[in-house]
Amino acid sequence: MTESTPRRKLAAILAADVVGFSKMMGENEDRTLHNLKSSRSLTDEAIRAHHGRVFGSAGDSIIAEFGSPVDAIVAAVEFQRNLRDRNSSAAPEDQMQFRVGLNLGDVIVEGDNLYGDGVNVAARLESTAEPGGISISGKFYDEVCRKLDLSFVSTGSQEMKNIATPVPTYKVELGNTSEELQSFTVAASAETTPQAVPAPATTETRVPAIAVLPFTNMGGDPEQEYFADGITEDIITNLSLWRTFPVISRNSSFTFRGQSHNLKQVAKELGARYIVEGSVRKGGNRVRITAQLIDADEDHHLWSEKWDRTLEDIFDVQDEVSEAIARRVAPSVTGHEQKRLSRKRPENLSAWEEYLQGLRCYNERPRSDYEDPGLTQARQHFEQAIKLDSTLSDAYAHLAICGGWELVQRITKNVDKTLDAMLAIILNERCSSIPVLP
Repeated sequence: MTESTPRRKLAAILAADVVGFSKMMGENEDRTLHNLKSSRSLTDEAIRAHHGRVFGSAGDSIIAEFGSPVDAIVAAVEFQRNLRDRNSSAAPEDQMQFRVGLNLGDVIVEGDNLYGDGVNVAARLESTAEPGGISISGKFYDEVCRKLDLSFVSTGSQEMKNIATPVPTYKVELGNTSEELQSFTVAASAETTPQAVPAPATTETRVPAIAVLPFTNMGGDPEQEYFADGITEDIITNLSLWRTFPVISRNSSFTFRGQSHNLKQVAKELGARYIVEGSVRKGGNRVRITAQLIDADEDHHLWSEKWDRTLEDIFDVQDEVSEAIARRVAPSVTGHEQKRLSRKRPENLSAWEEYLQGLRCYNERPRSDYEDPGLTQARQHFEQAIKLDSTLSDAYAHLAICGGWELVQRITKNVDKTLDAMLAIILNERCSSIPVLP
């Protein structure tokens, strides 16, 4: 008997396709088809292994469903990691990168196919993802953010074609090591672990420092050694410009040049929590630069990346890569610190932790005119951070930003007082006492 009404269900939807597939087909159809089959064996195996089902596939695209968003994101991370490993050992013309979108939504079931906004949003998210990356919706994020040991970065609300309302989006911070999947932890296990009584503030509650170790010259060419040293020095300089984290000086970092070392011991000697290290390999007129960010306390890779460039202008390559690494390091450390803080008891927070709590309240608040409780909570955390450490410049900056939003959202009752308080913060005229925004 035919059903009179469509059947619906809630499903986690994965949408993926190959970056630049049409161009590849135009250049060499046989080679592209061979590489697609090789890559699809990795994607489909991961989907099956984590209880997913591919229900749509045309050309290079994949549409799959999962009963659990956790299964869906673990499958996506696993095959993106496997594809990255495949690409690292393949010739440039044989490499394939996939974009992935993940959404959790209500779908219509018709035979073996699924329809509806739940599927459409996943497809739109896939098109916004970075090559080799994963983009997820806000609903999907809410389900997985506390269940897995992954880092997420908000990419804001985005308008999508034929979708009525903007969709909150996040991207997944991917590493490049097998430890990443093995380190996934379910939050429930952490919650059942007895919590120790908070200890007095130690050096761990201060703003964490970053050390950039001299990049390794993989080729042995002395000229390449200068290039590797230049990359390292530029990363240190660019990171210092962020002014968010203390950066260990070049002289201290370079004492470990040419040594094989235990990162935990190096971090302890340098007084750093995070380590940036990498390598440079030159072949003919091309150079491959790799870099990785490591949480030395937990011995955990936060991300790794590689750049393949031609050396037409060695200084341009040096500037480009060092700036790219600095742009990745600072936000990654901030996100990882916020995630680490979410596992701690909220009592006796340090100035740095109060600032992170304020940042979380500020970024996650629903904005509305005349009233914004999240903004008020953020301002209270920033004020407390400054009370604990009057030199924490980021807290001052965000306190001023809160004042700006109070003006924009018409929350403040006295515009002149708010403007004066913002100016006092910006000019840092009252470090010993906090300007209270009305």
